[in-house]
Amino acid sequence: MTFRRHPLGSALQLILGTLVIPVPALAAEAAMQDAKTLDAVQVVAIGEDQSRIAAPYSVVSGDDLQASGAATLGEALNGLPGVHADTFGSGSSRPVIRGQVGPRVKVLSDSASVLDASDISPDHAVTVDPLLGERVEVLRGPATLLYGGGAIGGVVNVLDNRIPTRLPEGGLEGRLALRGNTVAGEKAAAAAVSAQAGAHLVLHAEGSYRDADSYKSRGWDESRVDGTFAESRNASAGLSWVTDNGYLGLAYSWREDDYGLPGHSHEYEGCHPHGSALHCGSHDHDDGDDHDHDHDHAHEDVPVINLVSKRVDLRGEYRDPFAGISRIRLRASHTDYRHDEIDEGEVTTAFANKGYEGRVEVEHAPIGDWTGVFGVQHSDTRFSAEGVEAFLPQVDTRSTGVFLVEHFEPSEQWHFEIGARHEWLEHRPVDDPRNRPRFDDTATSFSGAAIWEFRPDVSLTFSAAHSERLPHAQELYARGIHMATNTYECGLLPHALTCGGAANDAWFGKESSRNLELMLRKSVGDLTFSVGGFSNDIDDYIHARTLDQYEDFRLIKYSQRDAEFRGWEAEVDYRFNDVLSAGVFADRVHARFADGGGNVPRIPAARVGGRVNVDLDSFSGEVELYHVSRQHDIADFESATPGHDMLNLTLDYRIGDGRARLFLRGANLLDEKVWNHTSFLASAVPLPGRNLSVGLTYDF
Repeated sequence: MTFRRHPLGSALQLILGTLVIPVPALAAEAAMQDAKTLDAVQVVAIGEDQSRIAAPYSVVSGDDLQASGAATLGEALNGLPGVHADTFGSGSSRPVIRGQVGPRVKVLSDSASVLDASDISPDHAVTVDPLLGERVEVLRGPATLLYGGGAIGGVVNVLDNRIPTRLPEGGLEGRLALRGNTVAGEKAAAAAVSAQAGAHLVLHAEGSYRDADSYKSRGWDESRVDGTFAESRNASAGLSWVTDNGYLGLAYSWREDDYGLPGHSHEYEGCHPHGSALHCGSHDHDDGDDHDHDHDHAHEDVPVINLVSKRVDLRGEYRDPFAGISRIRLRASHTDYRHDEIDEGEVTTAFANKGYEGRVEVEHAPIGDWTGVFGVQHSDTRFSAEGVEAFLPQVDTRSTGVFLVEHFEPSEQWHFEIGARHEWLEHRPVDDPRNRPRFDDTATSFSGAAIWEFRPDVSLTFSAAHSERLPHAQELYARGIHMATNTYECGLLPHALTCGGAANDAWFGKESSRNLELMLRKSVGDLTFSVGGFSNDIDDYIHARTLDQYEDFRLIKYSQRDAEFRGWEAEVDYRFNDVLSAGVFADRVHARFADGGGNVPRIPAARVGGRVNVDLDSFSGEVELYHVSRQHDIADFESATPGHDMLNLTLDYRIGDGRARLFLRGANLLDEKVWNHTSFLASAVPLPGRNLSVGLTYDF
């Protein structure tokens, strides 16, 4: 294929430059929306009436992020309908949505890609700090194509305030937060402040720090799981020009993490392929079991990741700029990301990702009964890996997408949505000694939905989407050992360019997904519920096919095969009075290869549970109990994971006028030994045992 750089890339740069000029005309948003109102409404032009949102969605408020005790994004979202976590110790955890993870789940920082390395490997952290999040929005289903046809699992959008969108009340606003826990001796703190400097300028600064030892787990040797320590530091400074019609702001952010890699073994370092066979040779390595670990993480005999990310963000919004246009929104960012994997004091592998992304969305004024948004998005990144686990060449990736979503509301009872996205993608290896070729292709996605509000506040939604996903650079070019997943990876390209044996060479191309959903929802009143099912048929699903296996180490070849994902999600809540409410929830996803090739690996087990909530003046509390079933629908190389019961308790007390808040969170109070089937460490590293977290927040 021959890639011709699409003129939209240059056009986007011109648009970005044009939008920066009218700074004095830009202004702040109206008062901050309630945490239950999706800010993404402004992005996708869905409208602020949530009953009209044609997609499953969830919102986690900043208060809930604090009280959850979560240190990673996946941990913070685990428990939402259809959402689980792909855990790797306590330093890294990615969200899993409807059985999808990695490049099929797009993580955004206020609608802009995070541009880290978390879609390459489960041990690579998502560079988003829940301690500093204002709230997190999760979209699942057809609406995700607005951010990329490849986000067939879902979109996670983390909202923050690093660039203020309004003038602070009284000229100064801020938040302080402190938190600690018992399971890992965690000590965490965060602070943020926005100050008005003149009539229109707002300055913002924020930072966070977290330090946790290796966590405890029931029945584990010496009670702690080596390599599960984590330390994180974040800081950001920004300024924003705010007037009556919008805002324009700039922020610089810095993040550094040091965390352990549990379950690591040198046992298979010598493994390599001979065609489609795996040769591993001698395995006389010392596993370190005789070492005396004192649980000071500086002395634990495990590899460590040192991560540094530097990022610049430009954000703006201009309301009613001229006739026919209701809103223009701008997002642009530049990220310089690097992490070193350090073993026995030496850097063994270094990963880097450097690049920029820009996005412009234009919301047009109503045309009859039609409202909508259209836009363009462009990114240009360079990813590189050097060292022992450099299983990828240096790759330049350019992507340009155009999108359109329109809404038609002919009556109070009916609402219709149509959307489309077209993308151009190029992967180009740089200075590659194997001369792997560039890849370029296009992808087109469509979605449609109909909402029938057949009774007041009760709606039935049917949605359908055709989405295309182009291969990730890792899926194309991989060739080398990958210790985090205990695999030797061979890409989609032929054996001569990657590995896996010429007999396994096959055609490769884009994935094509057909997603159908039906949802019944009631969002107002004492009784509320959301019950729905989905069917996702993916043609040419890209997966890691096992060619050969030695003990727990596998030779894999990225291959394509049709797959079927089926599932359902349900939440039902009832408020008995002003004090007491209760609810039940459940979700399940089942995934198989369509040609009888068995189960798709690492699919989360079914989950069912209930909650009881008490709200009495300044005091509130929640008791949650759920059961995760034994997962026995497994791939050939997997082991079944046992089920478990999870009992959690949250207590919250608002002091005085409510600006100060004290919370206590008890997690895994039954002290169950939990094995996470979605994790690559499912049978090697358990999740934390019984844990008590206590924290204090103060808003001013």
